[in-house]
Amino acid sequence: MKKPPQKRKLATRAKLLDAATKVIARNGFGAMRVEQVVQDAGVAKGTFFAHFQDKDALLDIIVGAKIDAQLDAAELLPSPDSLDALVGHLMPLIQFMTCERYIFELIFRHSGAATKQEIGPIAKTFERQIELLTKWLAGDPYRKDVPPVILAEGIQAFMVQSMALNFCAINSAHPMESRLLTYLDAWLCPQTP
Repeated sequence: MKKPPQKRKLATRAKLLDAATKVIARNGFGAMRVEQVVQDAGVAKGTFFAHFQDKDALLDIIVGAKIDAQLDAAELLPSPDSLDALVGHLMPLIQFMTCERYIFELIFRHSGAATKQEIGPIAKTFERQIELLTKWLAGDPYRKDVPPVILAEGIQAFMVQSMALNFCAINSAHPMESRLLTYLDAWLCPQTP
């Protein structure tokens, strides 16, 4: 049977997370360095690696919590009754997920889409996104010939595509919001010929 973590170990982990959050606030996610985190936390570098496999493992926790906070706020919103409202509900999450190229790449690596074996905090938020979108899509004006969960998975795929193209020089002139609206109009409200 696994022993519960000691209070000291939990306190050290919390200290490292707090120090990392402060370093990120000063320098950004991509510029965060393990050396700065351990210095600010007042611990040895080996202590960091006793708690986290690497920088990405630490950021998986921090970024996952930030995505969860965005989803918490989105869950308080009424179900969107139009494509514009749906995209409007999604934009705060999308804006966070694209606030830095480093964050978008980290999210993609930890989303479960890049054959990562572990299901960490970021991967869990992708499941939460599907649950929220499925709930929102249960009503009108969205298509009914496809189950809402499949529609939700499609929205998530189009979100990732819109965000990825935002970082592509040849496609970055087209705003993410209008690109996503175009995709979702075709996906959720197909026109019959």
